[in-house]
Amino acid sequence: MSDMLRDEQLTILRDISQSVAFADDRHGKIGELIADGYVMKDGDLFELTPKGISAVEEHAAALGADDADEASTESDRPI
Repeated sequence: MSDMLRDEQLTILRDISQSVAFADDRHGKIGELIADGYVMKDGDLFELTPKGISAVEEHAAALGADDADEASTESDRPI
């Protein structure tokens, strides 16, 4: 998958993709994502790299697959 990013890192990537502002305490964690090639800094803004975009999309697809599995399991149960 996406080099096994932690949930906190995936949350930061999703926030960047949605242009959410960051608290100062998260900047160190963003530095790690920059070093790993998931994020780039453009002036005062952070942007996802293609690697970061893929990580967010893969995570969303995995969550969608999990939700679909749960939905199909739940629909097989008698009411």
